[in-house]
Amino acid sequence: MAVVAAGHRRGAEPHEGRVMSPPGRPPHAGVDVHAPSAARARNGARWLVDALVAEGVDTLFGYPGGAIMPFYDALHGAPLRHVLVRHEQGAAFAANGYARASGRVGVCVATSGPGASNLVTGIADAMLDSVPLVVITGQVATTLMGTDAFQELDVFGMTMPMVKHSFLARRAEDLPRIVGEAFRIARTGRPGPVLIDLPKDVQVAPAEHLPAHARSPVDAVPRPPDASLHEALALISQARRPVAYGGGGIVLADAVADFRTFVDATQMPTVLTLKGLGALPSEHPLNLGMLGMHGSRAANTAVQECDVLVVVGARFDDRATGKLAEFAPQARVVHMDFDASEIGKLRRADAGVRGDLRRTLAALTLPCAAHLHARHGAARRQWRAACQQRAHAHAARYDAPGDAVHAPTLLRRLSALAPAAIVACDVGQHQMWVAQHWRFDDPRKHLTSGALGAMGFGLPAAIGAQMQDPRAQVICVSGDGSFLMNVQELATLRRYDLPVKIVLLDNQALGMVRQWQELFFERRYSEIDLSDNPDFVAIARAFGIEALHVERAADVDHALDALLAARGPALLHVAIDTAANVWPLVPPNHSNAQMLDADDVASLPLAMPESATPPPEKPHALPA
Repeated sequence: MAVVAAGHRRGAEPHEGRVMSPPGRPPHAGVDVHAPSAARARNGARWLVDALVAEGVDTLFGYPGGAIMPFYDALHGAPLRHVLVRHEQGAAFAANGYARASGRVGVCVATSGPGASNLVTGIADAMLDSVPLVVITGQVATTLMGTDAFQELDVFGMTMPMVKHSFLARRAEDLPRIVGEAFRIARTGRPGPVLIDLPKDVQVAPAEHLPAHARSPVDAVPRPPDASLHEALALISQARRPVAYGGGGIVLADAVADFRTFVDATQMPTVLTLKGLGALPSEHPLNLGMLGMHGSRAANTAVQECDVLVVVGARFDDRATGKLAEFAPQARVVHMDFDASEIGKLRRADAGVRGDLRRTLAALTLPCAAHLHARHGAARRQWRAACQQRAHAHAARYDAPGDAVHAPTLLRRLSALAPAAIVACDVGQHQMWVAQHWRFDDPRKHLTSGALGAMGFGLPAAIGAQMQDPRAQVICVSGDGSFLMNVQELATLRRYDLPVKIVLLDNQALGMVRQWQELFFERRYSEIDLSDNPDFVAIARAFGIEALHVERAADVDHALDALLAARGPALLHVAIDTAANVWPLVPPNHSNAQMLDADDVASLPLAMPESATPPPEKPHALPA
């Protein structure tokens, strides 16, 4: 199917730019696709494109417009794959998914004004989850800055609280320094987003005299100090009930193998954060699962009872700790992290080890194992057995009664059918079900908006993950609320024929908000009704994407087989019970020891009796 140039971007005059065809698809006959003339002088925009290639960038995600038009002109014919998304937020999330899945720097591009402001949520997500991004935004010419020019926006100031660093280029001569520093900062230490705001006159300024771009080396990661290693060893060696607490910093430090070696050698029961899932395979006998608000009972109980908590690349997030003052009350804490600001930030560390996690774990593995095996061996074996027995006793069950689809069972089955898949997840109940029931063996296969909790993340992140490895099996798990926030990216899936598989769990409600209103707001359901959802199967098919529907548990296996067998992109719409909740649950501002299951709801002080459940909200009346 040909790509037709229809309409133009905000601020761009018709026919001002060129349309690049997606890979493998012929251009429209009326579109100029001739390679740029070699005789054209190199300007700032063309220098930047060459610099991106020199940095090793192969893919960028964006949407053109007036102030960034010279850059898009320079892209024409360049050896870079540009992915045209259908909303700038999709560009930021796609670059985010690309970076999370690959470990490389993701790149996204937008024009000035609304184009740049639409990137902000994706930039914030990258900052809070430590994802390396370089964000390039067009800006009005330097001579117009400060005059309230058309589509002028102070993107530099607006994004300052949510980036590692911001650059505003004022001359073409600034570009070599800025680009080198941007990529170095994005990938150095604790990764994060870096902004390059690029005025239009800088893009068109002569750049023939600028040197070829040279990639800046990444700063060396500091070695852990010997004194802190000795302190950590002294504490760990005294443990009778140790627990390892692994977080997202493990994968950022490329320390997954080292962490697994440490756990195997020390035989510590292990808990993981949302972003740490996969650092230890889900099936590992020492893996007690995720801790925190929707963590496993085995994980939370072990942390509450341990005497030494060995924290590796985690930050004591409130969703993991529950009521912080009552978190791991009996434990002395060993905290290992690259970022010195995290050590002691929320919980005092009895032994803090700042530095390269790989070196830290390598230095401690054998000494810790030797000391632990030599001392308190019987007590630790009893502790480990108790933790494992509790994990077995409280393991999730997948024998839900009735004919309706049970979301955890469906996800567990899909995990077994697609064990190597990269899963990009949206935010809500389904996000927690994925964390609880999918069996991850690699943190880079679990893409989720952790700290920011941004709905609309899943589909564009899946696009980015698929673009970084066309051979990968990529699955997007979304909910009916999240999915509509970036549903337009179905057009991107179809345009580039990406074989992403979408599982859309539809409970016709904002499920997590509804659950909290049920449990903690006396069932006063406010603005959570989505019973007027559109026909999602029809929407997918309108975009040219294969789609099917399932609503009976007996049909789930056949539906999943059909979904995975589809050659291109496909969507499975799954109808689930509106009243389904995520269990277990730690109520807000409670200790992780106070976990609730469905049977405990009646004991909640704010819960109403079942008979007081109000009827579902009626959808807003729609005009005929």
